[in-house]
Amino acid sequence: MMQIAALGPWFDQLGRPLQELRVSVTDRCNFRCRYCMPREHFGPQHRYVPRDQILSFEEILRVVTILHTVGLRKVRLTGGEPLLREDLCQLVRQLKDLPRLELAMTTNGSILPQFARSLKNAGLDRITVSLDALDNEVFRRTSDSRYSVDDVLSAIDAAVAAGFASLKINCVVKRGMNDDQILPLVERFRDGPHELRFIEFMDTGETPTWSRADVFTADEILSCIESCYPLEPLEPANYGQTSRMYKHTQSAGRVGIIASVSHPFCGSCTRARLTARGELHTCLFAQNSLNLRHMLRSGLSDGEIYHALFRAWSKRADRYSELRASHGWSVSEVRLRESARQGRPEMSYLGG
Repeated sequence: MMQIAALGPWFDQLGRPLQELRVSVTDRCNFRCRYCMPREHFGPQHRYVPRDQILSFEEILRVVTILHTVGLRKVRLTGGEPLLREDLCQLVRQLKDLPRLELAMTTNGSILPQFARSLKNAGLDRITVSLDALDNEVFRRTSDSRYSVDDVLSAIDAAVAAGFASLKINCVVKRGMNDDQILPLVERFRDGPHELRFIEFMDTGETPTWSRADVFTADEILSCIESCYPLEPLEPANYGQTSRMYKHTQSAGRVGIIASVSHPFCGSCTRARLTARGELHTCLFAQNSLNLRHMLRSGLSDGEIYHALFRAWSKRADRYSELRASHGWSVSEVRLRESARQGRPEMSYLGG
């Protein structure tokens, strides 16, 4: 691979630097979560991305290495379920050869115990586990899978035993689906060391049915928690932090709330997303993308790919959530939202 001299950070049209890249290593998943891959749309006949169209580890490494020269400081491996990608530890080892690059992974935890120690030995820095309920009936209804809450809790324990001292635990909250699980989750994790984060139900992709009425807002989540457990707000740890962080006043735990619907944070978004198929999206809600797979496989030099990436980021003016919020929850907003949904990639394909 050619050496590209570091030319300083890139900034988009709103002055936002490119600092984080989410890499979907597969669009396959063994869960059928209602807010992501509902079974009626992702059933037995669903066609996954053909294997020959999925980026190889070498191609992913090439993209990350180029972006590393302009200030990329964090890569998050996602899916689908990333641990369904064969030999994922090999990619982790390759990426960790890049200096000062933080490497994280988001998983549903179902098969994490098999890989936790190997991932740690390969150099993975952090793990985020999705857990949308502690009640087993609610969990199974939400994930539409054969796995149980105990399977995910065992995965968290396995990660700790492998050397991951503190994990992030993500819960997507949908009104009427699992909002009654907020307090049980807080009770479970309020003594630490894991960081519990609640995420507003977002209108991603085209298939999950989304309604504003289903959004259990950040303010409601906070009010629910503080009805039993007093919290104290924390200052953001870094620019571009997506979650509003709080600490328990009477215990050691921390809670984060990601309010992408009710309090959008587009103004400080520093993330780009690379799909398993090799398309670079500069926004979770973007309809257009840069086809890096074609560039990587058509003989372009690293310099040519560098400039294509630079053009994509420097032209970036994405702020869909802020535009939506500025319209209020009126008929015009609904039309804006439905128009923007058409042609958008699914969360399982884009990687969140």
